[in-house]
Amino acid sequence: MAKAQLAEGIDPNEAKQEEKRIRLEAKGQTFAKIGEIFLSKQRKEGKSAATLSKTEYHLKLANQDFGRKPITEISAPMILKTLRKVEAKGNYETAHRLRARIGSVFRDAVASGIAETDPMYALRDALIRLTRVHRAAITDPKALGHLMNEIDGFDGQATTRVGLKLLAILA
Repeated sequence: MAKAQLAEGIDPNEAKQEEKRIRLEAKGQTFAKIGEIFLSKQRKEGKSAATLSKTEYHLKLANQDFGRKPITEISAPMILKTLRKVEAKGNYETAHRLRARIGSVFRDAVASGIAETDPMYALRDALIRLTRVHRAAITDPKALGHLMNEIDGFDGQATTRVGLKLLAILA
C-alpha cells in the first residue's frame, strides 16, 4: 500500500497520520455530543418550549443506550434495539418520533461531515404502524340538530358553550 501511495505522490507517513487524526476526532464525536449541538441549534431557531422538551426527552432515551458511542460506530440494529424497547411498552407513537429525532441528529452529523451515512433509512418500515381511525363527520341534519341541542343543554361556562357551537359548525 505504501508503494502505491508513493507512486501517486502521496507520503505514506502523512496519510497514516491524517487517518489517525480523523479516527481520534471521530472518537470524540459521540451521539450525545452531536445531539446536544442539534438541540442547541433548535433553541437558536426559536423552537417552542414543548418541542425542545420533547427533543430532550427523545435524546435522553437514545443516549441511555448509545449516547457515549462515536456516531460513526452506531448501526441500524443498535438503534432498532432502542426503538424496540420503547415499542415493547406499547408506546408506538413515541417510537416513531424517537426514530425521527435520531434521524435528525444523524442528518445533522452527515451535513457537518462528521458521519458518512445515516442508518435511519434502513429502519423506515421496521416499527409497528398503528392504523388511524377516522371519525365520520355529521352530515345528517337531524343528527346535527341533536348535537346542537345537546350543546345548548351544556351546563358549563357560556364561553365554552359558544366555543362548542362554533366547533360543531366549522369543523
